[in-house]
Amino acid sequence: MGKVLDIKSALGKIQSDMHVFIHGGAMTPSALIGELVSQHQRLKNVTLVHLHTHGSADYAKPEYHSNFRVMNLFVGANVRPYVDFDTVDYLPCFLSEMPSLFRNNLIPLDVALIQVSPPDRHGYCSLGSSIDVAKAAVESAKLVIAQVNKNVPRTFGDALIPAEKIDVFIELDSPLEVSHLKPLKDEERKIGEFAASLVDNGATLQVGIGSIPDAILARLKDRKNLGLHSEMWSDGALDLILSGAIDNSQKKTHRGKSVSTFIVGTQKVFDFISDNPSVILMEANYVNNPTVIAKNDKVTAINSAVEIDLTGQVCADSVGHRIISGVGGQIDFLRGASLSNGGKPIIALTSRTSKGKSRIVSTLNTGAGVVTTRAHVHYVVTEYGIANLFGKSIRQRAKALIEIAHPDDRANLETLFQKEFLAKV
Repeated sequence: MGKVLDIKSALGKIQSDMHVFIHGGAMTPSALIGELVSQHQRLKNVTLVHLHTHGSADYAKPEYHSNFRVMNLFVGANVRPYVDFDTVDYLPCFLSEMPSLFRNNLIPLDVALIQVSPPDRHGYCSLGSSIDVAKAAVESAKLVIAQVNKNVPRTFGDALIPAEKIDVFIELDSPLEVSHLKPLKDEERKIGEFAASLVDNGATLQVGIGSIPDAILARLKDRKNLGLHSEMWSDGALDLILSGAIDNSQKKTHRGKSVSTFIVGTQKVFDFISDNPSVILMEANYVNNPTVIAKNDKVTAINSAVEIDLTGQVCADSVGHRIISGVGGQIDFLRGASLSNGGKPIIALTSRTSKGKSRIVSTLNTGAGVVTTRAHVHYVVTEYGIANLFGKSIRQRAKALIEIAHPDDRANLETLFQKEFLAKV
């Protein structure tokens, strides 16, 4: 076991020009980040590398640009306003490939800032609810600094690390970063109804977090023998586990286990997963590997989008040039589901934005990135129905997507298709 230090001395080990990994999700070590920022005057050009983090991200503010640079592997809401592609940048990458960025030294790490449970009687700490790329960061960093927090859930799978791998311990108990549910809108409930109709008994689910996934999961309590193999899950999936709809009894891999690479949610979720052998968290290069995903039958992968064009190209990480999230695991799971026996890859989105703009467009916005290609897309669901694009031509795809667009947008979309796609050369 490493040295036990006070927080000021521990963070004092970080020096200018270092690359520092920050544990993400509910395991974000907010106290360590706050102390690091408080020491900013002695630091120059420290690069902070992370997936989405919770809590404040003061280090990304303009006043700290000479002190900290940020390399986002996924842009969370707390960092989103500060992305300038200079001091606060974004690295597009499949989540399944992110651990290799550290292990192959493509992103060298001097320090890893993590949050862990206290060592058990065998000398192992748990990385809690976020394994994703954190395990690779711990194994790759030259120096590992850990906040030891009794509130961190003790989880299994790849979550356990020997205490001897940690160089510096900071004993500090603090509440975990929780996520709260939002009330569902009528269009989200309707999407939930349509998308749920695609989920068969015995299906293995992959869902994200947010209102649309919650609306879909709320409609599945009458299903039987569902499985869970998902990049992440939250309270909506927990409700299905507790109701018995998810029992993981039909899975081909990890039968009887709920598998993910990270978990977020309310305290109810963290209480459930702690010391629970039916829940295992594995590294992203395993959970999100399409060949691993496809081993289960009836994989039903449900993902969201910012917009989709009439050929089926999906933008999911940006609004024009403005990055709002990341590539993440969308392609990993949509491809895995398409390769699964009886699998169903699904994109679910409202027909319009909150500002009344159609999400189904003739051409993606200037600067918008194609996260999911037209060849990967099968099912698309809005509050107006389901379009299955697999096996359909460009004209057939456009017709199917126009039929599930907002009624007030359909005539314009048809006109644009005629003008942009069918015009004589």
